[in-house]
Amino acid sequence: MTNILRQFSFELPTRIEYGVGVASKLGEEVRLLKAQKVSLITDPGIIKAGLLDKITSILKEEKLLYNVFDGVDPNPKDRNVERGAQVVRSFEADAMVAVGGGSVIDCAKAIGVLVSHDGKRIKDFEGKTAVKKPILPFIAVPTTAGTGSEVTFSAVITDRENNYKMTVRSPFMAAKVALLDPKLTVTVPPHITASTGMDALTHAIEAYTVKVSEPISDALALYAIELITNNLVNAVKNGENINARACMLVGSLLAGMAFSHSDVGSVHCMAEALGGVYDAPHGVCNAVLLPYVMEYNAEFCLERYARIAQAMGEIFDTMEEGAMKAVERVKKLSVDVGLPSFKSLGVKEEDLEKLADMAAKNISTKSNPREMSKEDYLVLFKKALAD
Repeated sequence: MTNILRQFSFELPTRIEYGVGVASKLGEEVRLLKAQKVSLITDPGIIKAGLLDKITSILKEEKLLYNVFDGVDPNPKDRNVERGAQVVRSFEADAMVAVGGGSVIDCAKAIGVLVSHDGKRIKDFEGKTAVKKPILPFIAVPTTAGTGSEVTFSAVITDRENNYKMTVRSPFMAAKVALLDPKLTVTVPPHITASTGMDALTHAIEAYTVKVSEPISDALALYAIELITNNLVNAVKNGENINARACMLVGSLLAGMAFSHSDVGSVHCMAEALGGVYDAPHGVCNAVLLPYVMEYNAEFCLERYARIAQAMGEIFDTMEEGAMKAVERVKKLSVDVGLPSFKSLGVKEEDLEKLADMAAKNISTKSNPREMSKEDYLVLFKKALAD
């Protein structure tokens, strides 16, 4: 399946600074933004792990004024965004620094939208056309290797009133700079390393196999798959292995660049429905559903699944064999890193119809390599719950 004649565009508004210890450049980067007052956006886990202390010490050395908003939930809610915007406005910040995983970075983007547009509700900015101008400038400092949110220009926020995940998207929302320092990821607990790593793998696999893939995102996705597959188990079991952590951080970055310029597919459609209804962690939802959707899609993109198997280091004779080896490798990886079962998320059988309906309505359903209806999603949800 070639896409070489398909028209595409590729935009990356964010400058990437990567390296062991590169977080020490934060003060310099804030100065380049000509900022004097910085709002730090983070969550309680980052503070508890002592990671924020490293960031504030850098700002103190630069004699920069700062305040802290740490009210970000694992799945950021509209209330988190709106409260954060109040905190940033009251401080009169001229820049933000987002320190954390994808939830924190997404929340910072959405906060920036409200501040720059003098908005009250993030719901008013849902979709791809409502953000009209650059948001408050911010620097992303990821502490997990998962979402790639540091280089995407969208934010997924839970609408509490309707219990679903909405997306706010615009190139205006991109971080000015992403500081990727593998040292900041070594304290991530094994279970979070596992779920965020499988989340990144999901991004790469879906970016490569959806109908709207393009050559640049293909290249990024395939190398991301190679890096993640070869290093995730080591990162989970030997968290202080800086080489494994570095490979995972780069893999997550490349996967984020890939899916933001291609799309995601039915794994995300199902995961976002789950996250909206049960407030389950996004990475876990993606991770537990990935093998089911891959198995369901395989015969509709045999060539691409076989190419994924190659990137994973698998050897095979036919495309059919290669596609199945890709599916089996993902299943094994899920077991090896100790992922929870779908059932352990507390999913109720009576909710499956609703979840299937939400998944079918997700805008990314049309990108999945296999046509998916509500009934198809229901089949997959039932299979996952039965296992």
